[in-house]
Amino acid sequence: MSATETMQPRFNVPKLILAVGLLVAGVAAFHYLQNQYLLIWRVLGLLVVVAAAALVFYQTVWGRALWAFVQEARTELRKVVWPTRTETVQTTIVVAVVVLLVGLYLWLLDLFFGWLIQSLLAL
Repeated sequence: MSATETMQPRFNVPKLILAVGLLVAGVAAFHYLQNQYLLIWRVLGLLVVVAAAALVFYQTVWGRALWAFVQEARTELRKVVWPTRTETVQTTIVVAVVVLLVGLYLWLLDLFFGWLIQSLLAL
């Protein structure tokens, strides 16, 4: 943590309130100006307000922590080894066959217990 972060923790909450206020104002303006402006201008305006709110939020301790988390998540995602198309197809076939076999087993088990109950009730 740098000296400015340790000296200014009291400014985190006002910045957070400002960021939320910007978002609320942007959404309210988007809906309020529905009949005065084209959709494209309202969307662009909302995007600008969202970007400003994100910039203000980034200036807080929580914003920097969230950004660090996103960066770490991206790094971990790049380490994932994704299966090839062949592996995916083979795995899907294996899963389908196992589901069919388990379904057949449960159906036969149900038939057996149904027959057993019928036999016991017939006594």
